[in-house]
Parts: sequence; structure tokens; C-alpha cells
Amino acid sequence: MTNKEYALLAGKVIADKKGHDIVIIDISEKASFADYFVIGSGSSERQIQTLSDEVEDRFAAAGLSVRAVEGKHGSGWILMDFGDIIVNIFTDETRERYNIEKIWGDCKFVEVEE
Repeated sequence: MTNKEYALLAGKVIADKKGHDIVIIDISEKASFADYFVIGSGSSERQIQTLSDEVEDRFAAAGLSVRAVEGKHGSGWILMDFGDIIVNIFTDETRERYNIEKIWGDCKFVEVEE
């Protein structure tokens, strides 16, 4: 799979598990540490944990293991580093506070079908 296909897979997994406001940002021209940010929201800590677990399981089944996971303990934000794909899953409140889409607003956004 290409990095874009993995990013789209993450978006699909989040949507399938009732996550919302899914955005994929192609940061490859602006950052050297990754190619894509996948951002999604869940309505509770429990849901974002479920979304994180499902993304990790589906990526592992597709042959890509997570390198690091940060924020699993009630922070409202789980960051999953898969190398060239960074998956960020937020509670709604935490996502509003950090507004990552605005920071990377000059990058290309990839269409996501929810």
C-alpha cells in the first residue's frame, strides 16, 4: 500500500467506527517527518480509545505497525505514529483547542468519504 492508501484506510476505519470530522492533510511538501496527517474526532475518551485500537489493528493486518502511541490516558488526544502517517484522534473539545487543521492550512487536503 502507498502512504496515501494507508491514510485513506485510517480515515475509513475512523468513519466505520462512528468517528467524525475526518480530515487527511498531505504534509509531504511542508514537513520532513511525515507525509500525511489523519485527523478524526470521537465523542468521548472511550470512543477515541476504540478508534485508536481499531486503526492500530487494521494497519497491523495490512502490514504496518505503529511506532509510538501518545496520549492514551484521559488527555482527549491520541497520537499514533506510523512513520509517514500520523493519526490524531481527538475528543471534540480537545480538537477545538488545538485546531491542527489551521496550523497546516496551507497544505493539500485529501478528500475523505465518510
